[in-house]
Amino acid sequence: MTTLLRPARPVLRAALVGVLTALFLLPFYLLLRNSLMDSRSLTSPHWTWWPAHARWENYSALFGDPAVHLAQALGNSLLIAGITAPLSTLLASAAGWALARIPVPGRRLLLGLVVATLMIPGSATFVPTFVVVGSMGGVNTLWGLIAPGLFNPFAVLLFRNFYLQFPTEIEDAGRLDGLGWLGLYRRIALPSSGAMLASLGALAFIDSWNAFLWPLVIGQDPSSWTAQIALSTFLTSQTVNLPGLFAGAVVTIAPLVAMFLVAQRHIVEGIATSGLKG
Repeated sequence: MTTLLRPARPVLRAALVGVLTALFLLPFYLLLRNSLMDSRSLTSPHWTWWPAHARWENYSALFGDPAVHLAQALGNSLLIAGITAPLSTLLASAAGWALARIPVPGRRLLLGLVVATLMIPGSATFVPTFVVVGSMGGVNTLWGLIAPGLFNPFAVLLFRNFYLQFPTEIEDAGRLDGLGWLGLYRRIALPSSGAMLASLGALAFIDSWNAFLWPLVIGQDPSSWTAQIALSTFLTSQTVNLPGLFAGAVVTIAPLVAMFLVAQRHIVEGIATSGLKG
């Protein structure tokens, strides 16, 4: 029986991959399909695989809506995520190197505090963070949107696990060249952690791009809205603009899809080398 099934294994494997791929692409197909329909077709009980008359003008209306400055909101999201991702990743890398390699007193206590922050729900720190940032004048400012997201304890732990596996022979060679801890990190450790930097940077970009509650509270002025806040204005208690909502979802998800396609190999490689594999 096993011999008879062996020639069919590639076919079964290809069929399984095809089914899983179709399931993965189904939400994207529904988003694109719904974004090209009108409100009546979207609420119709009759299913259609593709609209008979695709309404591409939904996208032009999306950017031409005077009540929702989506182009500005996309620019704000891109700026915030573009600053938050590299800064938070670099800070996590430096903290992970210090916790893994620098023998300072209280290092285990500091590591325990980092782990403890993972156990505190975000809802418990949201109000105190808002009070601190608001009292410092961070409402409707760029730094108020960015600063609370710069510390990522999960990324710190991943970098620490990665640097614990770092060969000590390379450190010894660097010390012979007169490098201190900062020099070892800047000239040897940091350039050697490209996969981790790329993978966690991509995840930080996605997390910052998808943030909703904090930008909603801090960015109270429409000029400070991010893409997710602008997208939420299409669905309110008074009006429901389904075509605009779906078209906006397609536009706002496009940068994330591009980010994933570019960084997917680094994401897998970075997690595999972080010490969490197996």
